[in-house]
Amino acid sequence: MKILYAASEALPFIASGGLADVAGSLPAALQKEGVECRVVLPLYSGIKPQLREKLEYVTHFNVPLSWRNQYCGLFKADVDGVTYYLLDNEYYFKRDGIYGFYDDAERFVFFSKAVLEMLTVVDYEPDLINCNDWQTAMVPVFLNVFYRGIEKFRHLRTVFTIHNIQYQGKYGMEIATDICGLPGYAVNMVAYDGTVNMMKGAIEQCDMISTVSPSYAQEILDSWFGFGLDKILREKAYKLCGILNGIDVAGYDPKTDPDVYAHYTPKKLAGKAENKQKLQERLGLAQDPKRPLVVVVSRLVGMKGLDLIRYIFGEILELGCQFAVLGTGDYIYENFFREQADTHPGTVAFWQGFVPELARKMYAGGDILLMPSKSEPCGLAQMVALRYGTIPVIRETGGLRDSISDLGGEDGNGFTFKTYNAHDMLGSLRRAVDLYHNEAEWKKAVAHAMVCDFSWASSAKKYIEMYEKILAN
Repeated sequence: MKILYAASEALPFIASGGLADVAGSLPAALQKEGVECRVVLPLYSGIKPQLREKLEYVTHFNVPLSWRNQYCGLFKADVDGVTYYLLDNEYYFKRDGIYGFYDDAERFVFFSKAVLEMLTVVDYEPDLINCNDWQTAMVPVFLNVFYRGIEKFRHLRTVFTIHNIQYQGKYGMEIATDICGLPGYAVNMVAYDGTVNMMKGAIEQCDMISTVSPSYAQEILDSWFGFGLDKILREKAYKLCGILNGIDVAGYDPKTDPDVYAHYTPKKLAGKAENKQKLQERLGLAQDPKRPLVVVVSRLVGMKGLDLIRYIFGEILELGCQFAVLGTGDYIYENFFREQADTHPGTVAFWQGFVPELARKMYAGGDILLMPSKSEPCGLAQMVALRYGTIPVIRETGGLRDSISDLGGEDGNGFTFKTYNAHDMLGSLRRAVDLYHNEAEWKKAVAHAMVCDFSWASSAKKYIEMYEKILAN
């Protein structure tokens, strides 16, 4: 079986969120299971020079894009046994950052078309393309409209994976012809509620829709979670499934991680206490081992449940804990946490930005991870936190519900609450703090958390089952 994994970001090359983690680890897991999986992504200028130097030039070709005929250079690299293709066009991708530009529609329509054009010039014939989020959503549409008549594409199948349905690739209707170049009969494939909706096009034209957790696959059928696409998803529910993401357990390993202050294992936890002490020192917190340290490592946006934290922050501090936040996002939350850090020196710390090495130090040095999301397609932070022995407090939604079970029951690995309510969250956090002060039971909980298996091995097998089902039809 040959799979081409198309994504707008992938580690180790470039990342802005969880998609890059998945695109950097799932293909390697598939390879270990005997699947030939290759990855294709844009060649951004933000890719580090030491990685760019290892790229091998393959060829170049032209990409027809409505009335345009755009250059595309093709480079490749091998990382941990996986072949990565990187598509180069400096007009679209030589910029600071990945997303958020005025012409993102054109940039990623180009990328989607280039993925298919690439297959006409490389000696690789995949059985299936796994597309991810709206940035590659036009691949199934273009395949069915422009490429089915070519022998190499006649039996090619597609999966569209939704990582976050909130971002759909919605633009004005002129995009359909002026950018995508769709003929009149095909415009309805992407038309939805008076706009071009690229994600809608993929949902309609792909062979299978997957999401990043079983719970999220069910949630997005509801209008509360579907962001306007729930109607068409209910119509296409026969080809919808959810597979829980995994994490790279070799990369996230407190026994070997070069970014943590001290290494430790489930049986030798002394290093975790050292991580906490040095993290407190770095963040300007009082170095007090008796106070539980609650950490938040997150994008600072409303869907992450930060309004719950903001509403009862004073009551959280009354639990006697320290509170540290790493992230960037909406000004209202950045400003709030900055003000709290100024008001409560030694107790509250805020570090604005996306700092991967500090994130790992917070996973290793924290005692409790707070993740009260309003909606969470999968979430990786709670899995990483468990790996480092930091106990999650989560709201039961999406992948959080699928990965964390309450310590009040059998085989629990965290603390949960159901209703999107600040005092329900506070109750679960209070239970976590109470357990922290029971040293013997807390050590048992930490040791158990660290051996919870969220490796890609199980998830990769489920992806393979899905691929086989598609190819058998």
